[in-house]
This record gives sequence, C-alpha cells and structure tokens, in this order.
Amino acid sequence: MFTGFARERPPHIVRRDVRRTGVEQSEAQVAMEPPPSCGVPAARRSPRRHSVRGQILDALREALAGGELIPGEVYSAPVLAERFGVSPTPVREAMQQLAGEGAVEVVPNRGFRVSRRSERDLAELAEVRALLEVPVMLSLAEAIAPERWAGLRPFAEATAAAAMTGDRAAYLESDRTFHQTVLGLAGNQQLVIVADDLHRRAQWPLACGRATRTADLVADAEEHMALLDALAARDLDTVESLTRAHFVPTV
Repeated sequence: MFTGFARERPPHIVRRDVRRTGVEQSEAQVAMEPPPSCGVPAARRSPRRHSVRGQILDALREALAGGELIPGEVYSAPVLAERFGVSPTPVREAMQQLAGEGAVEVVPNRGFRVSRRSERDLAELAEVRALLEVPVMLSLAEAIAPERWAGLRPFAEATAAAAMTGDRAAYLESDRTFHQTVLGLAGNQQLVIVADDLHRRAQWPLACGRATRTADLVADAEEHMALLDALAARDLDTVESLTRAHFVPTV
C-alpha cells in the first residue's frame, strides 16, 4: 500500500535486473508488474508506458484513484523514489504533472500534498463536463450510423466487468477508455484531450474519504450500455438525460 511506503516498497512496483551490454542501462528498465497474487482484473492491465516517468505516473494515478494516497497528506519525492527503486527525478516529474491536473499541490521544501476535493468541486466538474460533452453526444447521435454503436459495446462490457470486481481504480480506467472511444468518433483530438483532463480531475477521491460501493460502480457502468442504446436509437432526450446523470458524482 502507498500509505505504508515509509516502511515498505509498494508491491506492484518491482525493479528488473537487466544485463548491461557495454553501456549503462537507463532507468527506463524499471517496470511495474502486478504480482500474480494481487488479483488485478483484466480491465486494469492496460499497456504500460516504457519511460520510468510514465510508469511512475501510472502507478501514482492508480493509487490516487484507489484512495491509497490520502487527501491532505504530504508525500516526499525522494522517499517515494526510494520505494520505487528509482532516482527522485522521474517521481518529481510525475508529481509535477499531477499538480498540473489538480491532483496534488506543491509544498516547498517538503514534497506534494494530495489535494482535498470537496463535493462542490465535483459538482462543478460535473457541470463543466456536461457543458462540453452533452452537445457532442447529441451531435454524434444524429451523425453516426446506428449500426456503428454496436462496435462500442465491448468497451461498455469492459466497464461492467471492472465494476463487478469492486475495484474503483480498475473501473475508472475502463470508464475513461469508454468515454475516450465515444468522443473520438467526433474526430476532434483536442476535444478528447480536454474531456480526458476533466475526467481525471473528477476521479480523485473526496477529502472526506467517502467509500465506493460495488453497487455504485455497477450502476454507473450500466449507464454506458443504456447510452449506447439511446445513441443507436437516436433518442436525443434520453441521450441528454443519461449523459447529464452520468456526470453526477457517485463513484
């Protein structure tokens, strides 16, 4: 657990021994691999980044989404780096990116404090996401041939499978993939980037530490399939209501 990193290395970060071939191997040889016993669902096993910074960023995002990094707590980059078995530089770079996403705050000479997210913060993010995505969804409902939506069902099914495990971090990752795929049909890469940033900001846990129930994840996942049905039927009223309701924070 990240909450115990001062005494032990997070179990899903391991350092690989590599044979040198005349030149010093870079830190990019460090990899993250969930141990066989950790029960990581398939939906969570997304392709890993090759750079150390990218791998650390993935691990920290997963820990944030899973509530392992506690809102209000300060985490030191050198201490995290020691637990990861890497130099502090890629950890600082990853934390700086998270600061840009609003997940952490820089604390001079100490490290990074996990941001305290309030109910109001999440409500405001939901409002912004609706302003951005509702018009896009309505446009897609009219522009995309109904039969094309069937091809997106596997993505909705993946979110349902992740939800059934009760693993919030795994579910949120599959949820992001679903939304990226749907919005990608609009053919606007900047839209996908902006929407994904808002999605990430809405994922970080509340300061109050509200627990996520498996039932909440399952209900949230079911909205994906219902949305695809409404898009295929070109039922604009249902598309709008489902999209707005989906952004109301429950998980």
